[in-house]
Amino acid sequence: MKSIVKLALIGLVSVSLVSCDSFLNTEPYGQFTAAQLSDESIEGLLASAYAGLEAHYFGNNEAFAGPSTNWIFDVRSDDAYKGGGGVSMEANIHQLEVSNLTSDNVSCLNKWQNNYFAISRVHQAWRGIANSSVENKEALLGELRVLRAWYYFDLIRIFERIPYFTQDDDPNAARYDAYTRDQIFGFIKDDLRQAYNDLPVSQSQAGRFNRYVAAALMAKVSAYTSDWADVATYADYVIGSGQYALYQNYADMSKIEFNNKMESIMAIQFSTANNNAHINWSNLLNTTYSDGNLFGNGDDFFIGSQNLVNAFRTDANGLPYLDDFNEVKVDVATYTGNVDPRLDLTVGRIGMPFRGHTYTLGWCRAYDVYGEYSGKKGLISPESPDMVQGFPWGASGLNFCLIRYADILLLKAEALIEQGTDLETARTLINEVRTKAARSVSATYTPQDLDPTKANYYVAGYPTAGWTQDYARKAVRMERRLELAMEGNRWFDLCRWGVVTEVMNAYYQSESALRPYLAGATMSNDKIFLPLPIDEVRNANGLYGEVGQ
Repeated sequence: MKSIVKLALIGLVSVSLVSCDSFLNTEPYGQFTAAQLSDESIEGLLASAYAGLEAHYFGNNEAFAGPSTNWIFDVRSDDAYKGGGGVSMEANIHQLEVSNLTSDNVSCLNKWQNNYFAISRVHQAWRGIANSSVENKEALLGELRVLRAWYYFDLIRIFERIPYFTQDDDPNAARYDAYTRDQIFGFIKDDLRQAYNDLPVSQSQAGRFNRYVAAALMAKVSAYTSDWADVATYADYVIGSGQYALYQNYADMSKIEFNNKMESIMAIQFSTANNNAHINWSNLLNTTYSDGNLFGNGDDFFIGSQNLVNAFRTDANGLPYLDDFNEVKVDVATYTGNVDPRLDLTVGRIGMPFRGHTYTLGWCRAYDVYGEYSGKKGLISPESPDMVQGFPWGASGLNFCLIRYADILLLKAEALIEQGTDLETARTLINEVRTKAARSVSATYTPQDLDPTKANYYVAGYPTAGWTQDYARKAVRMERRLELAMEGNRWFDLCRWGVVTEVMNAYYQSESALRPYLAGATMSNDKIFLPLPIDEVRNANGLYGEVGQ
């Protein structure tokens, strides 16, 4: 088969040749005969299923409003502000930020549709491959099982009840309440167990799923359901494979040369080929404004919160403040204490380097509303020949990791802590991640994002003394926040830990002193899940409940 990037191009070109109506028809397709399917058509079907990860179907808005990278859920959390030109710009995301949830919010609709469009592609490819004479049929279906598992997992974390159907079911008869949440999680896990058995240990094409992608996703799904034994088991499969390692430098995740290498386990494959059709449209709004238009006319959405920045504060021993991190404001002008270097590898701070340039007030599109702290992780050096010049602003072929190796190490550590079985191994795993952060302080790494003359970078490992289960639980939760900041994980971590209401209400109260638009916002249990999109309810003929329920 061709490379995955070429596969994605084939898949989307083939889709563009049919009408929107025929593509979006979610009814099961007719049976394919072996004679009707060539190797190239099978490649196209598989490519189309993978390309669903891009969440880019018609224009750009469905990718912005219902992004596959889930940055809008970091905005729902204490990690980020919406950003942009003001609260009225992409007001649908502002509503999520202040927990004003309505069923006509376009983010609810686009997120729902993007995933179900993708599931439709998976099932179309499934039926084609299942009826072909291809030799590696079970392995190809294994890739589709992982894709389907991801799309359903993404949905069930966001919506409380969803319709679930397979390639053999009629989606037009699928009720949103036919299965419980536990049953749907069970179906997802069944797919992943089968995929782990059917997939090869490696693939010759970068970006294609192997069995360890299935294992990594199984670890994440199991963590969401608190099945800690399975988390440990499947994380061990990934760790023991020998195929993955921590980056030498934390900033490596933002370099195209590290696409599908080192920590990259499950990544959305992006490319500037084919007239930039396959760039990261989901995160395009999040390109920093940049004084001098280094990244074009960026929209400067997705700004790190002050609460997040304060979390990177470290004490005299290089450890984070687990309980009272938010009592001191970390800023370049007045703060003189220690910080974790991952702070300046995650967000821009005024006066500090940003991809080899100085981040200034001129980089902040709406400083009076959102302050500074433009996100860095999705942007490469503006001097790189791989960055698009002009529109789409700041675009490149940089992949987006849905699961990276550090995530799996921390999930394994969390599983051990929750089971109370091996706290020492958990400490070692957490310290491996922190060691990567420590070695990322470099005066020679380019482009430059750290300035040791302006910030006291100090991060160290946790000692054995005082390493109790309660302390370790706080440590691994903080480590996930610091390591995975602004990568679409924080909101879902808060939800699965059962602390989202407590954390968010404290955040709204404290952060509103800086961001008045947060004043009056509240979180409650009935606001955790997005409401079913009203348009989908109306069009479902009662399958998704009645309008006004």
